[in-house]
Formats: sequence, C-alpha cells, structure tokens
Amino acid sequence: MSHFSTIRSAVILYAIVAAFIALTGRVAYLQTYGREQTIVRADRQQHQNLVLPARRGDIWDRNGLIMAGTVQTRSLFVDPKFMQDCYQEDGHSLVEMDQALAKLGTIIDKDPFTLAKLLGDRAVSRFVKIADNLDDSAVAQIQALNIPGVGIVTGSARCYPMGSLAAHVLGGCGADGAGLDGLELKYDKLLCGQPGWERQTKDARRRPIGVAADDYLPPQHGQHLVLAIDANLQMIAEQELRDSVEHFKAKRGEVVVLDPFTGDVLALANYPTFNPQTLSDSTPEIRRNTALVAPYEPGSTFKPFYATPALMWHITTPWEMWTIPGITWHTPYGRAVSDVHHYGNLCTWDGLVKSSNILMSQLAERMGNTRLCRAVTSFGFGRPTGIDLPGENGGKVNPLSKWNHYSTESVAQGYEIMVTPLQMARGFCAIANGGRLVTPRIVLGTVASDGGVIARQKRPDFDSLPQAIDPQTAALMRRILCDVVIRGTARGTRSRLWNIAGKTGTAHIAEGHGYSDTKFNSSFIAMAPYENPKLVIALVIHEPDKSIAHYGGLVAAPGACHFLERALTYLDVPASPELPLPPPQVANVLFDYSDKAYTDRNFGAPRQNDDEQ
Repeated sequence: MSHFSTIRSAVILYAIVAAFIALTGRVAYLQTYGREQTIVRADRQQHQNLVLPARRGDIWDRNGLIMAGTVQTRSLFVDPKFMQDCYQEDGHSLVEMDQALAKLGTIIDKDPFTLAKLLGDRAVSRFVKIADNLDDSAVAQIQALNIPGVGIVTGSARCYPMGSLAAHVLGGCGADGAGLDGLELKYDKLLCGQPGWERQTKDARRRPIGVAADDYLPPQHGQHLVLAIDANLQMIAEQELRDSVEHFKAKRGEVVVLDPFTGDVLALANYPTFNPQTLSDSTPEIRRNTALVAPYEPGSTFKPFYATPALMWHITTPWEMWTIPGITWHTPYGRAVSDVHHYGNLCTWDGLVKSSNILMSQLAERMGNTRLCRAVTSFGFGRPTGIDLPGENGGKVNPLSKWNHYSTESVAQGYEIMVTPLQMARGFCAIANGGRLVTPRIVLGTVASDGGVIARQKRPDFDSLPQAIDPQTAALMRRILCDVVIRGTARGTRSRLWNIAGKTGTAHIAEGHGYSDTKFNSSFIAMAPYENPKLVIALVIHEPDKSIAHYGGLVAAPGACHFLERALTYLDVPASPELPLPPPQVANVLFDYSDKAYTDRNFGAPRQNDDEQ
C-alpha cells in the first residue's frame, strides 16, 4: 500500500504549472513577435528580390559611330556542392567528375588540375565563377557536356570598338561598371541609368513560379551621349601626333582640333595613349588628359595673341620698320634678348613671320605691361575654357601687380605664363572666326535608350560670344600668318591645295633655377583654309630629341599641316583660291620679298635657322 507524499505531489504540481506557463508563453510568443518572425522567414523562403541592372548608355561620335557601348557577356559558374552531391547520389565516382572537369577545362583553356583544386578548396560553395566572356561556340560545347552544377550566367561589359581611339576623351570604366576618367566619369550618372527590381514567388524547391504586377519595376537604361568628336578626324589627328612623337623621339605630345565658329572639339588626343578596354595595362600618368590638365610655357606661338591687339589699338602697323641691331638686343634695363637668325631691320609683318624675339620684345615694351596683360587675358588665358571634361587646368597668368620689367620680354617670348593646348586652340579660334571667343564643347546632346532625343547642348548665338578682337584686325592677322608657311618659320609645309595660316613655337623647358638648353616644347597652331577657316589645330611636341630637330617649324608644323590636308580632303572642302599678295605698302619693306614665293607652291625649302626660341 502506497503512501501519499506531499513532496512528490508538490513537485508534480510545480512541473505541471511550469509546463502550463511555458506553453502559455510559447503561445503568446507565437501570436506576437514570433508570428512576425515566422511570417518574415516564410516570406523569405517563398519570395526572392532580384535587382535588374540598367544598361549603360552608349557614346557616339557626331556621325553616329559608336565609340563606347555595352555588350552582353556570358560567364561560366560551378556549384561544387551540388555537383558532388549529384555524382554521389547517382552512383558515379569522383573520378568521373574529374573527367568531366577535364573536358570543361579544355573548352575554357584552363588546366584541369588547377580547376579541380579550385573547386575542391571551395567544396561547400554554391557559386564559383571560373570563366568570363564566353563566345557562342564555347557556350554550346559546355551545354553539350550536361555536367550537373555547371551553368551559364549573363552579364554586361563595357566595350570600346575603336580600341584606343579618343581614349583620353572617353576615359574608362572600372570592374563595377562605374566611370573612372573622361566622359565616362563626367557623365556617369546619365550613362549608368537606374536599376529596377522584381520580387519572384518561389515554390518549395526555390523555383520561380510567378511575379505579381506590383512586384516589378523595370530598369531605366542609361542615356546615350552624342559627341562633337568626328571619329575619322580623331583617327587622322592621332596618326599624325603619333608619327611626330615617334619620329622625333619625343617624351609626349598633344593635339586639339576645333571648329573655330562653334567651339566643337572635332579631335583631341595625347600620346602615348592607352586602351580603355584594358585600363590595368596603363599607368595613371599615361591616362592623364594633358591637353587640358598640364599647362606649359608656349614660346613663340603666343606672339599673335598680343600682336593682334597691338595692331587693333594702333600701337603699330604691319609695315612699321623696327631697328634690330644684331642677333642680340639689350633692353633699357640691360636684359639680353636674342634671335636665332639676324635679318637686319624688319617690319611688324615680318616680325611675326620670322618670329623675331627682338622685334616682338620691342613691341611689348611699347605696349607696356598694362596693355600687354589686357591683351593676354582678352583671349581667355589664365582661366578654364569651360570644356565639358573633368580636371581642366586654367593655366596661369600672373595678376598685373606681380608683373615687373622682366615680365615684359618674358611674356613677349611666350614665357612667364602657362597655357594648355586647348587654350591655345581656343584663342586661335578668335583670330580664325573674326574675333569671338568660343567655348569648347565635347557633348552635342543626349539620347534616350529608346532613341528619342532628350537634350541638345544649345549653341550660343555667335554674336553674343565675348569679343576678343575686331573682325578687321583678325582678318589682317590671318593674312600675316599665311606667310609663316610660305616664307617664314614653317617654310616648306605649305599645302598645294589650301591656304594655311599658322604660327610656330620653340620654348626652352624650365629646369631647376633656369631653363634647359636641351629640352624644348615644340609647337604649331594653325587654321585652314585661310579664306573661311573650317579647322583650327594646336599640336604640341614635348622634349623632342635635339639631335634630330627641336624647332617648332620642323617638329610640329609638318604633322599639323599633314593633318589639315588630310582632314580638308575628308571634309570635301574646295581648294583655296590664289592667296592675295601682301599690299604694296607691306611688300616694299618685307625681307627678301619675291612674288614667286606666293605663286609657286614648290618655292623654298625648310631652313632650321629660320625658326625661333
């Protein structure tokens, strides 16, 4: 007979009460916070949110040729855990799996042992990418193998079908598709668009079974850019720049080509260059767009930019004769200014054509620093041009308060100021178009992914542009500079079909506390045809090998003139009429004047001592 135990009864009662409390708590939990967690977990198991990437917009040249685009890519991935499970469940050996991987490695050109080791090291992984950018043939062969756990995933990649053409303009994209340099960086937000999303409903085996209408937002694909660049002119410019740099064994070079009336950048290049498709193969130094971020001292190409205002302000006349005592002239404060060649007394016209440092320094002395500074800044030097590319450097023009008597002759010879090739081309456009200062532009407009025009870059009214000089003086300077290729410092580079006006420059490069005697910047700025300029070009070659040549008329002028001839042929510009002779008042005082120099296009050959420093 058993005896009633109070202690045992109490323990049982307490256990029942505790169990009841636990069950009550569990029910309360499941009806409150636990219910929410369960719903969230169930929703996560039954649904999946997918990001729908937007397609990056294309970049086209002015003629609709694609310069940068996005292509669909296919990559090979493996699910190592699923692969092993399938082979083991089906009774196959791991040897058979290795044989399948060997066949796969042959198709994608990967060592089978390395491939097997990679998958072995990541045996519990569910996604291992092992090959990118597969072509149709490779995809077909992989699918024919029918290996479990092996699949193809699609993606996108930035493509530059023209290779390195206009690389410094386009820039490039990183592995994540974001712009890193150039237009790809400047217009990244427009180009990349907005990604969409969709929420898929899954079955018990995680297979998609449907998408509700409210669970789908399509991506907004990126806009396309239409450039002012002409790919054909860009190609010609790059070829001439490359040939010039390589022939004269120079360190680097830049070329800028503008439409003088609109400011459209028809070509812009640097050399050495790179391929945006393979950014990792280039250095940050090579990717710098030095045509607009690396200012230099221009030398004698700067002379027209203060001589033109001097003519406009009647400080001098084209026929005024200047006394040049010898190859060296001493300023009133004792500074020595030298020419490469002594011609004797010259008129203002020939001071530009022969690029006499002495004559131009005397002209600058007469102008004085105030008017000299005003002339320089009227062409926009010392401030950015406003081009729609990142990183532009505005160059340097000291404020007038920092000019001294040394500045007068320094600026007159193209020193003590810093400019970019883009600024030089823009300034020369004012002489070409009748005096107006244009704003260089790269992008003409944007186009939607469906082809509709979104925006056009408005071209400002030409008559509203800043007036640097008057049309009459601009026309006079154009005519003076035509003589540079006929009887001046670029003699021998004259075109047989078109009249070219230009100016050479050869500047010592600053080094330490002075200027190097072996390192130079050789340059040429030009326009053509003289009667109605269609193109303005600035070509700069940095540090050509002096043992070959270093004067701008020998190093830079030939490449620039070759470009103009090829470009005008491509643009189908009619040949120029015969160049008018200098007016008698000027012809009577020109150095070694001969009508034959103008009528015979084969007259004369380049002479090194006709150039300047």
